[in-house]
Formats: sequence, structure tokens, C-alpha cells
Amino acid sequence: MVLAPFVSNPERHTFAAMRVRVLIVDDLEPFRSAARAVIQATPGFEVAGEVATGEESIDQARALRPELVLMDVNLPGIGGAEATRRIRADQPGAVVLLLSTRDADDIGSLAADCGAAAYLAKSVFSSESLAHVWATATEGPG
Repeated sequence: MVLAPFVSNPERHTFAAMRVRVLIVDDLEPFRSAARAVIQATPGFEVAGEVATGEESIDQARALRPELVLMDVNLPGIGGAEATRRIRADQPGAVVLLLSTRDADDIGSLAADCGAAAYLAKSVFSSESLAHVWATATEGPG
């Protein structure tokens, strides 16, 4: 797992008392379904919405205001990195987790460059990795 710089949001430190709303962005329905199952099985998280393109992710992030966005790197239209840049420009407190089937060596620096909190290979996406990335991204420096 590669962690990139992020903007801390102190309001998110109380996530145990609230449900973290997650927007799933992936063009493949089987992965959206798997991600949905992981989110539903993870205490404190809920699915806010699902979309299949980078353009839809920007619109839905603006409409739904999720705390966390699971963003596939390879999407039709604008890719996941550009969609992440645009979402973070509009919502600096949003945490974006980039996902792909490619190795971290290929994608890791992309996460930092586009403002994502981290990159995670789809093959290791789980309740534990979801909770870990959220905790790491929201704990802030120091």
C-alpha cells in the first residue's frame, strides 16, 4: 500500500460515531458489487452511491458529498487520476482511494500526484484495508 499526502479534516476524527459515506467509482459492475459487499461488511461505512465513469464521479461527488471515494484508475472518459484532481479541487476534505489491478510500483506516485490519500491494488481490497486507509488518511500529521 502506498500512502500519499492528504489534507486532514478534524471533523472526520469522530468517524466511529458516524457512518463514512463511500462513493464507488469503477466501470466494471463485478468490482462495484464486490466493493459494495466489502463496504457493507465494514462497521462504520456505508455506500453513498456507485458510478462507472470519471465524469459521473465528479457529478455524484458534488451531489452526494461522500467522505470517501473509491476510484478506479482506468475509467472510460477522463481517468481516475483526473477525476480525483477535480473532486479534490471541489472538496478538499474528501478522501480518495485509488484502486487498480496494476502494481503499486506502476501507480504509487500517481496517487500523490493527483491528491489521492493512497493507492491499493484491487486484489488486496478488504474491510481491513478500507478501515486502515480511512484511519491513516484522517488521523492527520503528528
